Amino acid sequence: MAAARQGRVSVWAQIAQDLRSKIADGTLAVDAQLPTEADLTAQYGVARATVRQALAALVNEGLIVPRAPRGYFVRHRKPLFYRPQTEFRPQPKTPEMDRFMADHSADGREPWQSIDVAIVAPPPDVMQRLKLQEGELAVVRRRVRHLDGEPFNTNDSYFPLRFVQDTEIMRPVDIPRGANQVLAEHGYPQVRALDEIYVRMPSPDEVQRLELAPGTPVACHVCTGLCPDGTPVRVVVNILPGDRHVIVYERDGMPAKDHE
Repeated sequence: MAAARQGRVSVWAQIAQDLRSKIADGTLAVDAQLPTEADLTAQYGVARATVRQALAALVNEGLIVPRAPRGYFVRHRKPLFYRPQTEFRPQPKTPEMDRFMADHSADGREPWQSIDVAIVAPPPDVMQRLKLQEGELAVVRRRVRHLDGEPFNTNDSYFPLRFVQDTEIMRPVDIPRGANQVLAEHGYPQVRALDEIYVRMPSPDEVQRLELAPGTPVACHVCTGLCPDGTPVRVVVNILPGDRHVIVYERDGMPAKDHE
């Protein structure tokens, strides 16, 4: 009997699964309004609190969104294809758009970004990656990138202050030719990059900056740029909400023996 109870699916989870299936098969189409809480209560013959628990689960999964006072709607999910391997490709020629803007304005989506610059004592993990001495300062360019009015990801780039002082990197505006090129012009070309990707739950600051729904995981892509002699000159921390991104890598074919 105990085993049967452990394997029993709760009523709210059954309702959530039924609605989830209808979203998956298109019965509830993108942007469609779900039945009201009262209608769902009558349809499933349960208490309203049970219906609310099922709806909350679907909100947490990013499948539906509440739009007060109208109710709940199927979320329009159009993920951004995020390509870490494009880090060192040439910048777009259009001065008012950076790499991100050029990629996604062409996709019929309206891009926008905010940029803030500050001199900071960097977080310990960034300090370690940049090999800074105790008390040494860094410059951070903090960006929130939007598509169609929705914040899609954050991009925080850290540089040792001694490398970028009095350069364009210190200004809170877009750099048409890119920060990598500015570093190269000042004697710090990046020839290698170390990429790290972590999947975790967001920090409170990330929730606020990206307007994340409860329960939304994020991918954290940390890229460290290195000069020919191995000196780290830049650390970029990209935060990618899991319900808005597909991470895409393109690789050359490997010899047959590597597939054994």
